[in-house]
Amino acid sequence: MTRPPAEDAARALVAERFPDAVQAWLAGSTTTGRATETSDLDITVLRDAGEVYRESVEYAGWPVELFVHTPASVEHFVVKDLQRRHPTMARLVATGVPLLGEERGADVRRYCEGALEGGPGAATPDELELMRYGLTDQLDDLADVGPGPEAAAVAIGVWQATAELALALAQTWHGTGKWLVRELQALDAREGTHLTTALDTGLRRAMTGERGSLIAVADAVLERSGGRHWAGLHRAATLP
Repeated sequence: MTRPPAEDAARALVAERFPDAVQAWLAGSTTTGRATETSDLDITVLRDAGEVYRESVEYAGWPVELFVHTPASVEHFVVKDLQRRHPTMARLVATGVPLLGEERGADVRRYCEGALEGGPGAATPDELELMRYGLTDQLDDLADVGPGPEAAAVAIGVWQATAELALALAQTWHGTGKWLVRELQALDAREGTHLTTALDTGLRRAMTGERGSLIAVADAVLERSGGRHWAGLHRAATLP
């Protein structure tokens, strides 16, 4: 069975299932030229009111991720994403292809565009201290752990923590999985650096037993925030 083009399928699905939609946006790899055979359709549906939910379905041969929202719920999740420094909600709307005309839902789109462009802002001193502490702890583990699965897991943790600290220092967005790599690549493009490649090389070498390269990259990023930090951390517990 030949499936229809992504935008055609997305428009048909919205018309069939959400006749009351104010707007809908198709985002993700099918709109950026990164699509593969297993790519899905990421569709955000905006309604004036109703249940807010996420649902995975199949439609016209396509796997589909539906994100059904109201203006209030979009704002709610954008605020939550700002707090965790991951722009999931804002990106789905701001970078999506409008499926019901350009003007419908324009105010919600402008809000998301502003949030995405503005970034998460500076990390707090407490946030940076915890990131430094966590990375320092993982670097100690990486230096001491023997070869095998544990070493691989620790090396991946160092790679991720280093990337997240670098992005926090640059006051830009974080991400998970491929989006963490893409945010690093965007940072390199803006600043003329090569952190993505350096981290990738360091991780690959660490997987074969040579850990010095990854440690050196992590320490270089740590130095920009005051260096390794372990002794002196104090956090009071918040009890219910």
